[in-house]
Amino acid sequence: MSNKLKNHQSKIINQKFIQAEQYLDQLQMFGIKLGLKQVCELATAVGNPHEQLRFIHIAGSNGKGSCGAMLGAALRAVGFKVGFFSSPHLISIRERFRINGRGISENDFTVIVDRLRPAADKMREGGRCPTYFEFSTVIAATYFAEQQVDFVLWETGMGGRLDATNFVTPYCSVITGIALEHQQYLGDTLAAIAGEKAGIIKHGKPVFVAKMPEEVLTVINHKCEEMESELFRVDDNLACSDISFNSDHGYFQSFAIKNYQLTIPLAGAMQRCNSQLVFMVLEYLATKFDFELQTALDGIRTARWPGRLQILNDGTVIDGAHNPDGVEKLIAALNETMPGKRFTVIFAAFADKDVIGALSGLDTVADSFIFMPLTGPDWRETYSGDELRIMLESISNTLAIAVNSLSEALEQSINQPRLFAGSLFLAGEVLPHFVSKDEIIDI
Repeated sequence: MSNKLKNHQSKIINQKFIQAEQYLDQLQMFGIKLGLKQVCELATAVGNPHEQLRFIHIAGSNGKGSCGAMLGAALRAVGFKVGFFSSPHLISIRERFRINGRGISENDFTVIVDRLRPAADKMREGGRCPTYFEFSTVIAATYFAEQQVDFVLWETGMGGRLDATNFVTPYCSVITGIALEHQQYLGDTLAAIAGEKAGIIKHGKPVFVAKMPEEVLTVINHKCEEMESELFRVDDNLACSDISFNSDHGYFQSFAIKNYQLTIPLAGAMQRCNSQLVFMVLEYLATKFDFELQTALDGIRTARWPGRLQILNDGTVIDGAHNPDGVEKLIAALNETMPGKRFTVIFAAFADKDVIGALSGLDTVADSFIFMPLTGPDWRETYSGDELRIMLESISNTLAIAVNSLSEALEQSINQPRLFAGSLFLAGEVLPHFVSKDEIIDI
């Protein structure tokens, strides 16, 4: 085939992909709908592809994606074909549907969207149109079933009990850290939010949980007893030891858990906590699927998770921390990896976030702030730069300016140590200025 013909076919595929993406984008108008009725109806209409798959369902306020990235790298290292459904994406919807780290192709995405559209359109005519996330969830199940993956790392979008991903029966469930978030949907206490996250626990299926406050553990333990599910908890007996750091060729931290060695390319104590949870899951799976645990753990060294405490070669830090808990963990990681360093913090946030709480934490490492609006879905309200600046002034005297765009923020911060935080949507805007598209979509 000539290069000219290949280029022509590539353009056609890209045009169809854009059309399929636009179809999905217009479902954004339906916002967030908690509940499983619509996603079940759509999945049923296309043959319930999820029934062919082995899921590891992951819920939590922070750490879901990092745990998924580490589990994926580990399972690939021992020969499994691994699907990973995550959200949100940074620069392309293709990131949400990965197999062995590679985002779905434009052609595969288009084919599956075209297959689901008739069922979705019929539901829409009946007044029950699937949302963007519900449609995406069924895309993921369809794609992974067609590709016959061995495991699916299945990340919740929000909550758990009524999250669209919760229509599956997993092989096991994983719950990372729990913090106050999405209170208008999940409840205004840790116990209430824990109850929603614990909704992913299914009858007789093992459950793995990170270190939790006692009030959270009580809720999860009660749910496990109700569902007759064995509970595995990270505790002090699974502590990391012999911790060392290496930043010669990217950032790595190495440590021991029990008698096993781990090296992870992710910074901060939070990632060590996440790796403890990952270790516990892998230790269990190794007994069930007869693979060498150390080989799987060695695979974690190859894990990548863009936009999450990503330290670039010039010292720029990009992180999606968007709530006080996430910011607290970001600050702890910065104090460990770059002690004493202060940054120009470039910040943007949606209006449904605890901005004051996040800014209070970031102020401890800020020389100055640059505030800007987010470019996000039309149905999500974003703060303007001036609104954010006024919020900071209510708690701090740190120098701050407001700008109208990322390009202005980049120009205003030239030759300064930069920290981008406040939203994964901001991370998605920023990253293409520093790394290639392929480095973000394929991990």
